[in-house]
Amino acid sequence: MPTKKIATKSVTKPLTKKATKESAGVPLSVVIRRRIEAQKARFHANDNISQFIKPGELEGLVDEVAQKMQAVLESLVIDTHNDHNTRNTSQRVAKMYVQEVFNGRYVEQPTLTKFPNVSRLNELMIIGPITVRSACSHHLCPIMGRIWIGVLPSKESALIGLSKYSRLTEWVMCRPQIQEEAVVELADMLEKKIKPVGVAIVMDADHFCMQWRGVKDRDSKMVNSVMRGAFLKDPNLRREFLSLLEKR
Repeated sequence: MPTKKIATKSVTKPLTKKATKESAGVPLSVVIRRRIEAQKARFHANDNISQFIKPGELEGLVDEVAQKMQAVLESLVIDTHNDHNTRNTSQRVAKMYVQEVFNGRYVEQPTLTKFPNVSRLNELMIIGPITVRSACSHHLCPIMGRIWIGVLPSKESALIGLSKYSRLTEWVMCRPQIQEEAVVELADMLEKKIKPVGVAIVMDADHFCMQWRGVKDRDSKMVNSVMRGAFLKDPNLRREFLSLLEKR
């Protein structure tokens, strides 16, 4: 007796929660935010969130920011359709924020090649001035200034190339933040990477949130410093570092 073929329906299994949590139609910023929140990580303005961003997503983030920036311009009652000067402003501003002025939030820390202290250097080294560009997290106004870094290595310390100080400084500064916290974060990173006897940082900057708005004092500056290790304990070393900066 011949066997009858039984017709079967193809059943498509519903997508799992894991497959749908980053579904199409959800803004990319929301997808990234959910990843961060799932790990209970912090994502303040001056935090680096590169570990939560997948390859190719920064371009998508630029597009999303551009759309929202266009809405801001429209709310400011600017005719971007007929004004040739602002027609592509939203895209330009989005690229500037994501790829340049806030880029330190979205990209990984630059590679810092370390070298052993073969010559057992233990003398004061000063790097700077390093030009820095940042932004105030209160008004997103520019912070433009200079940084000097003092390092007192020991024979156990690692050494890094001079250009790496500039690269690390730029990476830390390219975020919305306040100057006081920025120099502390930079000092923390240098201590961790180099393990010197002492680290000192001085930053001198113009704050456009005071010059461009508010009191509109164009001559106002902010200078602050962080002293660690030997620079904090040894007043003679601290004086030597600061006196050398004055001469420069």
